[in-house]
Amino acid sequence: MPLSRAGQPQGLLPWMLPSLCAALSAVMLLILSGLFFAFPCRWLVQNGEWVYPVILGPLFVLTFCCLIALNGSDPGTLHQGSNELDPMMMPVVWVNHRAFHLQWCPKCRFHRPPRTHHCPRCNICVEDFDHHSRWVNNCVGHRNYRLYLLLVLSLCLYTLAVLVACVTVLGSIGVAVPAAGFLVPLFVLLLIKAWSVSKAERSHEGKYQYLYVKNPFDLGCARNWCFTIFAPRGPKYMAEAVGLQRAVGPDWVPMQTLHCSTGPSGPSLPAVPGPGARPHAQTQGLYTPGRAPPGSRDPADLQEATLNLELSV
Repeated sequence: MPLSRAGQPQGLLPWMLPSLCAALSAVMLLILSGLFFAFPCRWLVQNGEWVYPVILGPLFVLTFCCLIALNGSDPGTLHQGSNELDPMMMPVVWVNHRAFHLQWCPKCRFHRPPRTHHCPRCNICVEDFDHHSRWVNNCVGHRNYRLYLLLVLSLCLYTLAVLVACVTVLGSIGVAVPAAGFLVPLFVLLLIKAWSVSKAERSHEGKYQYLYVKNPFDLGCARNWCFTIFAPRGPKYMAEAVGLQRAVGPDWVPMQTLHCSTGPSGPSLPAVPGPGARPHAQTQGLYTPGRAPPGSRDPADLQEATLNLELSV
């Protein structure tokens, strides 16, 4: 039986239903594709129309592989924090000259970076969270967002090609009608995601999140697409950052001054209080203005961010 983050056993039914929904999407793709390749596509090949299987074969393989890979991919899971972290602290980071107060996650016990959201279904904090997809039983975030876009694009192209091939063959309405029914919502979803990437928006933020203020994550349409497709994803937090955590012993001596990066015209930070004293000042400097989200940083930057969190306790 699977365990939750807190170590409590989960019920069998809440764990099985999302898995069945993800399995249903893969089974539907296999059944409809099998019907197409067994009847309309075979008729086309027998009549010399080899262009359809040549195009549809690789599209089906790409779509099915993306679906399976997205199901087991890491969306950008952030590691759990330490019990020594103070939830009353208010860390501040700067993104393109805009300050963000990092919100405390009581379940994961750390201050969430900007655009990080706690998924109630997966019970994890996901960096650059977009949404939780029931059809793949996984979250869509920083590390698998481009894979999700590739899945939607390949599925649209594959469904469109199947529909065109079925219209060419008389008597294949049984495959053409489901293909047309899937194509319309998929095409709408593709347009919505293309608009979101162009504006550097995320689904969970809401429609009016950046209506009256400039989106600090918006680098322009071309740069947004380049960042989404080509930017390095960075190290996995679950693999790298957990090893950087260490316990603070009783002989720990705090630094008198903490030098970290601040936003534009940001004042210098006060001295770090010693153990036992409750800090009142806001801390800054998880990452510098204009830089990419934490998931795209190297291990050295990640270790520096972890050390800053330990020193702020």
